[in-house]
Amino acid sequence: MSYAIDGWFYLFLTQILMMRQIVKLISKTVQWIGLKSAWLNFILVLLICFDVIQRYLFNTSSNAVLELEWHLFGLIFLLGSAVTLQKDKHVRVDVFYASLDEKKKAIIDIGGILVLVVPFCIIGIITCYNYASNSFYIRENSPNPGGLPAWYLIKYCMVLCFVLISMQAMVMLYEKIQIFRK
Repeated sequence: MSYAIDGWFYLFLTQILMMRQIVKLISKTVQWIGLKSAWLNFILVLLICFDVIQRYLFNTSSNAVLELEWHLFGLIFLLGSAVTLQKDKHVRVDVFYASLDEKKKAIIDIGGILVLVVPFCIIGIITCYNYASNSFYIRENSPNPGGLPAWYLIKYCMVLCFVLISMQAMVMLYEKIQIFRK
């Protein structure tokens, strides 16, 4: 009997350790993507400066540059959203939340993750995947002359955004359950 309990306990401990490693891996991945995508701000500023110089000094403009500005802005928002959630800098109404103790905050966060974040991410992944796939099937390009090709790439980034947010939500759910269990 004790061997069965020891075996079960060992399996339980290994699964907890594996879960902690998965949580750490997801957290590091989200943080790495967020830090790398922050450099897109610098690139976007340089691109806007180039566009302004091109437009006002040389009296010319490029649709590809304008579209690239919009795509970079979208990537900054999309790829930064999961790290914003990770750093707890997302929008929240803190009227009552700030005055609650840690367990009550954990309960509210668990409810928010399960009722709002996860369903929203599932809908987002399905919808954006279909949207991006349709764009890929028709090999969608810019309708503007001289615009960017392969618009489906930026559309697949929307899918990546929702995947990253859902992965970060699972990490937060794990962490909030640990707080609640204390």
